[in-house]
Amino acid sequence: MAFAGLNDADVKAALAGCAAADSFDHKKFFKACGLASKSADDVKKAFATIDQDNSGFIEEEELKLFLQNFSASARALTDKETKAFLAAGDSDGDGKIGVDEFAALIKG
Repeated sequence: MAFAGLNDADVKAALAGCAAADSFDHKKFFKACGLASKSADDVKKAFATIDQDNSGFIEEEELKLFLQNFSASARALTDKETKAFLAAGDSDGDGKIGVDEFAALIKG
């Protein structure tokens, strides 16, 4: 099943590109999986899937499991990757990523 309208082969390739610990780069991942070129509506759908607790924000624990939203067999992000990902997306410094911050992170 395609995630947010993404091509399964692209998602698989993007996941393979960051299979090793500490190799995750959100910019490369979003480009490789095709999310960077998706519509604002698709980005919102992706955000809603990643926001597991429906809080309206992606918190650190949800970021840690980010890759598993694309494939159940994907690895969890390392603490270092999770903190770097959060820092890149949390533009207002509140310790979580809102939908607008997420969209900016993807398009950035």
